[in-house]
Amino acid sequence: MSSLTRRFGRLKRTYNPRVPHMSALLAGKILPPPPPSTDYTQGMPNDLGMMLNDSLGDCTCAAFYHALQLWSFHAAGKMGTEPDNDVKMLYELACGYNPKKGGEGPGGNEQHVLTYLLNSGAPVGPAGQTRHQLSAFVEVDPRNTDDVKRAIVDCGVAYIGFDVPAFIMPPSGQTPAVWDVQPSGDTSIIGGHAVVLAGYDANGVKVISWGEYYTMTWAFFAKYVDEVYALADQAWIEAKGTTPGGMTLAQLEDQMKALAES
Repeated sequence: MSSLTRRFGRLKRTYNPRVPHMSALLAGKILPPPPPSTDYTQGMPNDLGMMLNDSLGDCTCAAFYHALQLWSFHAAGKMGTEPDNDVKMLYELACGYNPKKGGEGPGGNEQHVLTYLLNSGAPVGPAGQTRHQLSAFVEVDPRNTDDVKRAIVDCGVAYIGFDVPAFIMPPSGQTPAVWDVQPSGDTSIIGGHAVVLAGYDANGVKVISWGEYYTMTWAFFAKYVDEVYALADQAWIEAKGTTPGGMTLAQLEDQMKALAES
């Protein structure tokens, strides 16, 4: 991929027992296997925009705005992209970024950001004057690849966090298009990153990051990804009729009560 400045910003994951877990919601249910492949990025533009993740450690926020792009593309038939100032505003509100201090900012915790999106919503519009609230989010076990696939199929995206090995960020700045394990490469961890997955096949998952598309092999996913969330968006649900775990929107909202205004 082209040589551009790329930042991370995902802080170490936390464990909030109030976040519902897909394994519990699906306990006792026998579901059909997920389809062998899907790709919700087909037809979308090649350049989705950096969302300020070239200068700020705002990946936890940028990833959500990339999800909004995909949801709008499929729900409205035309991709909507929110202004960078909205992304920065969310970074301030959800993560405590202070633009007066400069620098990349504090980064963000995925569960904290998602809880903020649930309760307050993401700034949208020219001046961020309205809010796009997340209807629900459900944690998915990264080790259960069928549930990861179902999250993508049912929600359009899966919102994930992973540790970044140095070998995918070489000194040349040419980030490889395919991220695979490299036992002989520099495997030191240089940060944490939040992205959305928007497709998969037998080889791996389709990643949206830094406004571009990458492929993360399943081996890389298994080694470096430690948190995955299925996101319920009302516009997507109204357009596609699918939700995390096949639950109704009312059931999902009931699951979110413990996180309301937390």
